Amino acid sequence: MPEGHTIHRLAQDYAARFLGTAPRVTSPQGKFSDAAALLDGTALTATEAHGKHLFLGFRDADWVHIHLGLFGKVGFGDAPAPPPTDTVRLRLAGGTSYVDLRGPTTCALITDAEKRAVHDRLGPDPLRADADPGTAYRRVSRSRTTIAALLMDQKVVAGVGNVYRAEVLFRHGIDPYRAGRDITPAEWEAMWADLAGLMREGVRNNRIDTVRPEHTPEAMGRPPRVDDHGGEVYVYRRANLPCHLCGDEIRTAGLAARNLFWCPRCQNR
Repeated sequence: MPEGHTIHRLAQDYAARFLGTAPRVTSPQGKFSDAAALLDGTALTATEAHGKHLFLGFRDADWVHIHLGLFGKVGFGDAPAPPPTDTVRLRLAGGTSYVDLRGPTTCALITDAEKRAVHDRLGPDPLRADADPGTAYRRVSRSRTTIAALLMDQKVVAGVGNVYRAEVLFRHGIDPYRAGRDITPAEWEAMWADLAGLMREGVRNNRIDTVRPEHTPEAMGRPPRVDDHGGEVYVYRRANLPCHLCGDEIRTAGLAARNLFWCPRCQNR
């Protein structure tokens, strides 16, 4: 599932190509046809992301709510648009660009009130200007749940997925099995600031890189990572490989229905 930086990047990309224009809106697959007909030829006035949720604003109060889920994909291209396949849930097409949405978990036309309800059930997003890390910490500090599970809870922090979860805990030396209530305010502030910086870099580069400059392949004289997810990381999907810092074996275990990765020697706080 895409992490929050990907959705913020998509919001920027939709805006760059279509904001202020009145694109053709169609649903070749047919599952969004009625809503597409209502939006066809109307102005795209806003794009917004909160965690893993994308919102496309049309006119004054119409919003397309998109959640990619596990299988959703977005593809941009230059005009003229080719004939769409019947897997395209939503196509926007203008004079210079088109974009196809395939396989999302959610693609729905909603009102302002319904959009606000989505925001209200999500935790603060490190990439949003209105994010309050204190709101998240109040939930963390009252919980006996592991910090690794809390970071993946979108009601606590919106947008953090398995990669950022594993990597930020490693970068701060925190045992992923520590209870949320044992995380100090200073530790939380440091992790939040780090998440915000890493995710902003993810938006900018459209990939996740979490290693510090002194730990890059060039700096350490090691081979670069080869993985479909791209980017240089410390522990994510590196089970049974040596830690870049201490040399001990990276471990993995199931937690909150996802695979957790960590270094027991480096993450002992």
